[in-house]
Amino acid sequence: MGPRKLTKILASLLIIVFNLCLAVSIYSQVTGATLSGTISDPSGGVIPGAQISIKNTATGISKDFQADSDGYYTAPNLAPGIYEVRITAKGFNTTVLTVTLAVGAQQQLNIPMKVGEASETVQVTQAAPQIDLTSSTLTGQVESQTILDLPLNGRDWTSLATLHPGVNLIETQVDYAQSARGNRGFGAELTISGQRTTNNNYRLDGVSVDDYANSGPGNVIGAALGVDAIQEFSVLTGGFSAEYGKATGGVVNAITKSGTNSFHGEVYEFIRNSALDSRDYFSRSGNTPLAQFRRNQFGGAAGGPIIKDKTFIFGDYEGFRQAKGITTAVTVPSDGARAGTLHYSTLAGPPGGCTPTVPDTGVCTVTVDPAAAAELAMFPHATPGTSAKDKGQFINSGLQIVPENFYTARVDHKLSTNDSLFGTYLYDDTDFTQPDSFNNVLLKSHTRRQTVVLGESHTFGPSVVNSARVGYSRSHALNLIPFGAINPAAALTSLGSTTGQAAPIVAISGYTRNQGGGSEPPPITSTPSIIISSLTMRSGRMGPTR
Repeated sequence: MGPRKLTKILASLLIIVFNLCLAVSIYSQVTGATLSGTISDPSGGVIPGAQISIKNTATGISKDFQADSDGYYTAPNLAPGIYEVRITAKGFNTTVLTVTLAVGAQQQLNIPMKVGEASETVQVTQAAPQIDLTSSTLTGQVESQTILDLPLNGRDWTSLATLHPGVNLIETQVDYAQSARGNRGFGAELTISGQRTTNNNYRLDGVSVDDYANSGPGNVIGAALGVDAIQEFSVLTGGFSAEYGKATGGVVNAITKSGTNSFHGEVYEFIRNSALDSRDYFSRSGNTPLAQFRRNQFGGAAGGPIIKDKTFIFGDYEGFRQAKGITTAVTVPSDGARAGTLHYSTLAGPPGGCTPTVPDTGVCTVTVDPAAAAELAMFPHATPGTSAKDKGQFINSGLQIVPENFYTARVDHKLSTNDSLFGTYLYDDTDFTQPDSFNNVLLKSHTRRQTVVLGESHTFGPSVVNSARVGYSRSHALNLIPFGAINPAAALTSLGSTTGQAAPIVAISGYTRNQGGGSEPPPITSTPSIIISSLTMRSGRMGPTR
């Protein structure tokens, strides 16, 4: 035996040992669907040893199974889609029917057969039962067509989870313009079955994609792109089994699209522009300018066969460009207060160091310290018409700029009759720049997500299927850090309280705290998570069959 052949044999043995060592005996698989039931004759008696062939109508890939001595069959780890089920048995007509399987579903399908020749085919048009009798899991599916047809603000597919009972979107969280929002994660804030928003688990092709805050995936404006790359997803709200794990709230279980035997694709662009908007009730006079808002979402998706009935590819790109005016109002010293003219209560009298201009008028003056006068450069002047005594309002409509690029690619390959392989890669890169409320510095947030999934499925026999999966997920965030000085004073180190530093945070009672030109919270980078799992599905009864 040559060294090359010996190496191949050893590699094969290592793969088998890896699969068997990590195997766990269970009845369902996190992303795949399971079809099971009983084959019976017209009188209700079971038909042992019947041959079942299950073919994916989109890819042409089929799997063969055999009913046991009780006429029971189990077909685990099936990708979501439409399947043609063909049953043959000696002394009976060949029976053919079509069934649609959802992500993670456990579908029971009992099949009666008619006595006759196997060369004769009986087409069954009866639909599969809609009620899942094999699992106690509370779940709901959102299919691909639903994802594409329903209008989604920002094309965020996770927002469709709120269509299911027990799922709500929390809309009272900290605003995205505040650093505390990024500290809690940038994804959608969903509460499932009354649990905290960080108690959920989001899965893509069976791999957890929760971010550094244990929140759902999302960009800096809180949306998860990739609508056209999601085949379907399910929301498990309670009663789910142990293989899901990592969640006391709910599980959002998504699976990406794969290519099929036919080429298909699409290109699109969605546009929103304030130039096309009408005025609301409060700005109908025309004196108040409309806040700018421009959003373009564009991209394309395509899939098809590399080798028909064997190798398939699917890819998706989505671009997001947004410019949005964000109006903020902060309390700043009035022009009189900046010059040293202050107001006081005539009952309490003028404060120390403040000389009344005219006794008992409630107005006094102070000498403005040069250091304080220099620091006032970080406080913008009040907007005309908003000042009252010592305070005024600075109203600013800063432009929020968001560019994003999102990519997804998936390859599926049938290695042999008993082996199949798939790989998924996701990359999402988003920037967010916006002036702070004092219009001193340009703030930047940045999120980058990467996910890699590799999966291999091996059929050991008609009753044992093993699925091994390796996943890598990493999220990185810069959370509202200074990106550049708008006000030249914000870059001056002469205003710093420490040598070499910019102006510090200044808090004055009764006024909005000025963040200065200093640093914001440090970047947040999650430790890359590597997930390795191996699940073995063995045939066995999962519930009532008749």
